Amino acid sequence: MPSRGWREFAAMPSASAPVQFAQTRDGTAAFELIAVDNLSKRFGEFWALRGASFSIRRGEILGLIGPNGSGKTTLFQCFAGLAPATLGMVERDAARVSPDDRKKLLFFVPDGVRPWADQSVAWTLRFTAGLHGASRESVDAISSSLGLASLAGARLRELSKGEHRRVVLAIGLLTPHPLLMLDEPFDGLDLRQTRDVMAVLREHAKHRTLFLSIHQLGDAERVCDRFVLLSAGRVAGEGTLDELRARAGLAPASERAGLEEVFLALT
Repeated sequence: MPSRGWREFAAMPSASAPVQFAQTRDGTAAFELIAVDNLSKRFGEFWALRGASFSIRRGEILGLIGPNGSGKTTLFQCFAGLAPATLGMVERDAARVSPDDRKKLLFFVPDGVRPWADQSVAWTLRFTAGLHGASRESVDAISSSLGLASLAGARLRELSKGEHRRVVLAIGLLTPHPLLMLDEPFDGLDLRQTRDVMAVLREHAKHRTLFLSIHQLGDAERVCDRFVLLSAGRVAGEGTLDELRARAGLAPASERAGLEEVFLALT
């Protein structure tokens, strides 16, 4: 069954609806800075997320980094407004943004979602494009860049994990929201596919901000501009790799110290 996150962020009509293309896209204007302040989530006596504060800058690829169980999914859900936060707030250019208003600001692609299992890849992409006002040219370009053209006639339930991952990524890339959130975008991809998807995301980031949740530190280091390090529900650091190296007390000469070494030093 699809997750609550998928149902709420998609909010799309049924798969029996006809495919139509909108004439224009109506995404909200780009932001300069999003600030997350003291975001916290408690389940009973357990704090899954506590005092998370960080910023998202226009046009960057920001990586949310942490091991399984560190609170990444909880943070994404609370930030996207899909789960109520116990404490904290989100601001866009110094103006507070309610959970409902975040639907216009961001599009969240959760991990493990499987929509429209009986529909074809081509139908899924055309339908998404029609719903969000993307052009046929955009569908063709994104389909080609993600290697989906040869899968156009395949039903989603017939796809491998990696193939399905690329379809869900394409859905996200076809939306107009200024901020795109992707939960584990490289999960299920082989080395070549991961490299190719990174190139697609890099190109996409020229006109959009990306917020990626990644547990593979090598992948994160190759694609992200800055990082938010999350450990046991708390932010352990935020910044570029060089900034995090300095915060960890690693000498400037330690440029060989990668994200893994920095993460271990700060957590």
